Amino acid sequence: MKITSVYKGLVLSLALLLAATAFASNKGSMQISTPVMVNGRQLAPGDYSVKWEGNGPDVQVSIMKGKNVVAQAPAHIVTLNNSTADDAAVVQKNNDGSSSLSQIRFGGKKYALTLDEGSTAGAERGAN
Repeated sequence: MKITSVYKGLVLSLALLLAATAFASNKGSMQISTPVMVNGRQLAPGDYSVKWEGNGPDVQVSIMKGKNVVAQAPAHIVTLNNSTADDAAVVQKNNDGSSSLSQIRFGGKKYALTLDEGSTAGAERGAN
């Protein structure tokens, strides 16, 4: 009877640990050095934290400055051939000269978040 209780406790502890690990992997950080647009919002240069929700390749990204959400956008989790050394914000130049955040890469990870075309391309149209 005691062994069954111990096993149940171990299984429960392992399940909680896996859940916490999965939650922790849905966070990251990035630094941007120039103003960029994300889903109609301009982000100033600085350090940001990133969280995303969703289990499949389609997720919802929240970009936060401190505890405040400053932008949200739909994104896709994409697999990279190689992990990057550091966190990186990939920026694309738009035809009007503005910049949009197109991808967020995380140091040591073989995946990245690619922001939907509409959330970056629509951003500069909405800003004009």
